[in-house]
Amino acid sequence: MTDFLLLAFVFLVAGVSAVPIASRLGLGSVLGYLLAGIAISPILAALSVDVVSIQHFAEFGVVIMLFLVGLELEPRMLWAMRSKLLGLGGLQVAATVGLVAGAAMALGQTWTVAVAIGFVLCLSSTAIVLQTLNEKGLMRSDGGQSSFSVLLFQDIAVIPMLAIIPLLALPEMADTVLHSTDTAHGDGSDHDGAAHGTPMSLVAGLTGWQTTLVTLAAIAAVIMGGHYLTRPLFRFIAGARLRELFTAAALLVVIGIALLMTLVGLSPALGTFLAGVVLANSEYRHELESDIDPFRGLLLGLFFMTVGAGINFALLWDNVALILALTLGLLALKAGVLFVLALVFRLQGADRWLLALGLAQAGEFGFVLLSFTTANNAIPDPIAEKLLLIVALSMLLTPALFIFYDRVIVPRASDEQEQEADTIHEANDIIIAGHGRVGGIVNRMVRAAGYQPTVLDFSAAQLDILRTFDLKVFYGDATRPDMLHAAGIERARLLVVAIDARAATTELVRYVVKTYPHVHVIARARDRNHVYELYAAGCRDIIRETFDSSVRMGRSAYEAIGIHPFEAEHLSRNFVADDLDTIADLAALYDEDVPNHENAAYVARAKELMAQREAQLTGKGNAFGMRMDRGWSPPTLQDVEAEQSAKKG
Repeated sequence: MTDFLLLAFVFLVAGVSAVPIASRLGLGSVLGYLLAGIAISPILAALSVDVVSIQHFAEFGVVIMLFLVGLELEPRMLWAMRSKLLGLGGLQVAATVGLVAGAAMALGQTWTVAVAIGFVLCLSSTAIVLQTLNEKGLMRSDGGQSSFSVLLFQDIAVIPMLAIIPLLALPEMADTVLHSTDTAHGDGSDHDGAAHGTPMSLVAGLTGWQTTLVTLAAIAAVIMGGHYLTRPLFRFIAGARLRELFTAAALLVVIGIALLMTLVGLSPALGTFLAGVVLANSEYRHELESDIDPFRGLLLGLFFMTVGAGINFALLWDNVALILALTLGLLALKAGVLFVLALVFRLQGADRWLLALGLAQAGEFGFVLLSFTTANNAIPDPIAEKLLLIVALSMLLTPALFIFYDRVIVPRASDEQEQEADTIHEANDIIIAGHGRVGGIVNRMVRAAGYQPTVLDFSAAQLDILRTFDLKVFYGDATRPDMLHAAGIERARLLVVAIDARAATTELVRYVVKTYPHVHVIARARDRNHVYELYAAGCRDIIRETFDSSVRMGRSAYEAIGIHPFEAEHLSRNFVADDLDTIADLAALYDEDVPNHENAAYVARAKELMAQREAQLTGKGNAFGMRMDRGWSPPTLQDVEAEQSAKKG
């Protein structure tokens, strides 16, 4: 028990120490976990810890992650991805296996070993890539969606690879295949299966067609069970009104499906992904996600630390030039294949680099396949040990590739994006930058009023969808001055900025306010601090994307507790006015280089305003609630600023 607690303590200390530091330095959580694993590897060695066993346990985090990914996908969305799933993903796997196998044969390996090596190295890290894309907000981009399609196909491709690898066993070692369990552990002993326990299987001893039927039946059971059985199960569990019981039931479903897939020789990650897709429309989807997500985060963090701790530095130092050369060669080869495919599938600008650099590494399933190939004598142990280092180092370098993408590729890709932007042959009074969930509504309202806006969006996939509905949109980066010029910014009266990127929004507002002061700018703000940034950039018509809906919810809360709807409307309008007064007051004290809670002047003024608010609320007549004139409508920040200037004058 003491050893277990000590081991848990070591991993937790490493994780909670390294990850915040790495995140603060902009390195990302994945690199933080990997570095934490490297740091504690001497301690684990001194404690004689079996890192590989812990790694196999932590790989269940990948299974949980794919279940959560499936929950985010509806079956019709998956069907809509079929072209990229089969085309982009299939071509990537086939091309990478072929090129890696060719390179291995050129280095003197037999074709069977070369193909097995190709299988191991063609896969990318689902865990690292999806987590990094989500952290950076790139999952919804064209490059992010293409990356997900490739990763999903790779996970599916593991199934036929596991079936083919035993056929690649080295002829001179074919007689040892029956003892693969022992050779996989590398002990060279002559124990029979009883020594380690015979692995459970539902397809052992079956013929090919029988195995196929059992496998199809297992997949059907996952789909049908997820559709018809999980809802009654969760409804029954929910009746107990115990949160921990629902969490246990969610884990039961995931573990049960993973076990079933393992018993029929399929990837447990694929099974849980299918279950997630089936449950994507379930009313329990969000509850499942919130209950299981903490386990995913902890297990993936543990997995990344075991990858870092499992690096054989002795072997690395003895072959440092060779291992580094092969690792960099693998990254270059896979990035080249992906970049060519990005061109074929017409990804634009930085998205093609996101796909190429993001998936250039080997993946966590490579560790699984390496264990399987050595167990089936498809790859000799000395080669497998070097491949293990290559896989680990390529994963270790992945966060650096994302940093390179952020700081080098994205800024320089703007020139290429400029050349590929649509040509605009019209000049309208209104320009809308971004046609997502915010800009799309603004576009519809403006068109309903009889105006024809010029709409710019930088997602080719989004624009393809809009054009199927005959909506006139233009592909282009609205943050580019020349793109604004082409859209007729000199003659425009109004610019609506509804793009997702926070920093890009602020820079666009600053440029337009300074260069084209005659243009009225309405900007979408992510939060209160973003309002201050946009205010400092010169914008006075700022809309917080969740503010109005939150005010409406607050008004409903008033009514729910018994306040008359008319009075509830008065109170909510007064709250909006008071909030705008506060923002206009504090905006003058905002310093983008100092967090608000460390800005002494800001904190002092905020406390003063809060005290005034409390005095009004507790004072006679409730000045805040009574501050209402008939026909009043919420002012803009520009109105408030003018009112304050008049008071000062």
